[in-house]
Amino acid sequence: MPLPRTLKADLALAGVTLIWGSTFVLIKLALSDASPLAFVLIRFALATALLLAIFGRSGRLFAPGLARAGAVVGVFLCAGFWFQTIGMQYTTPAKSAFITAMSVAMVPLVLMAFFGRRPTVLALAGVVAASMGLYFLTIPPGEFSIGRGDLLTFFCAIAFAGHIVAVGHYAPRCPVGGLAVWQIGVALLLTAAATPLAALTGLETLRLEWTPRLVLAILITGVLGIALAFSVQTWAQQFTPPTHTAIIYTLEPVFAALTSYLVLSEQLTARGWLGAGLILAGVLLAELRSPGAADLPGMPAPANPSGGDSV
Repeated sequence: MPLPRTLKADLALAGVTLIWGSTFVLIKLALSDASPLAFVLIRFALATALLLAIFGRSGRLFAPGLARAGAVVGVFLCAGFWFQTIGMQYTTPAKSAFITAMSVAMVPLVLMAFFGRRPTVLALAGVVAASMGLYFLTIPPGEFSIGRGDLLTFFCAIAFAGHIVAVGHYAPRCPVGGLAVWQIGVALLLTAAATPLAALTGLETLRLEWTPRLVLAILITGVLGIALAFSVQTWAQQFTPPTHTAIIYTLEPVFAALTSYLVLSEQLTARGWLGAGLILAGVLLAELRSPGAADLPGMPAPANPSGGDSV
């Protein structure tokens, strides 16, 4: 008996989350050999080339409205990667992952800002809990300043919240391959423009040392972490609502913390674990809602959720 499409989509997103959670340590190690924007640029270039090779012959790259959708989604995606990768220089993989997970708790706020939808009481409680978690995770006892890396990663969480909502809004309306190509392509163009500009203005000193560690990180994060993962996400969000996506993504920091412990022996303090737990609790609270509640105003219903077609 074939699996329902909704279940297949959720399982696919869980696989994406495992990939992303496992790459935080790879990115941290790669930044010893490459500057952040240079690393992101190469990842986007590799992912774009791969996606064009896969979807370029479909003839659906110029469907009506696709360029606009790809531009919107690509801007959020690009901003998220910039802030996360630059911030990773100054924080740890596990902390970066838990702060990034706050993007899910911010989804209701993004819905309010862009669609005028008022958040529920549970959503507001989730935002408060996640914010308290951020405080315990990032601010040492007796201090009231947040580290530079943690702050940059917080901006990353805001961008990724916008990305979750944007993909949920456009994915049911657009060809899967086309939207995947456009969003990564737009992110590539923006990063290609920003990288030399950052070097000229002194915001970043370009650095690229082709070590085996860097090559491995580029291949895994570019092919699996971007090309495969965002293609799967775009496909899956046709059949599952953004709330399902958001809740499944809470697994990402768990995978990241486990990988960071196994590879780098990184351990959170008791205060850090309290903060991490509050963030995850906030994420879950923010996404609880009554059955049947609409996820996005004007968003088409998931297509054939009980169908059995393959990815």
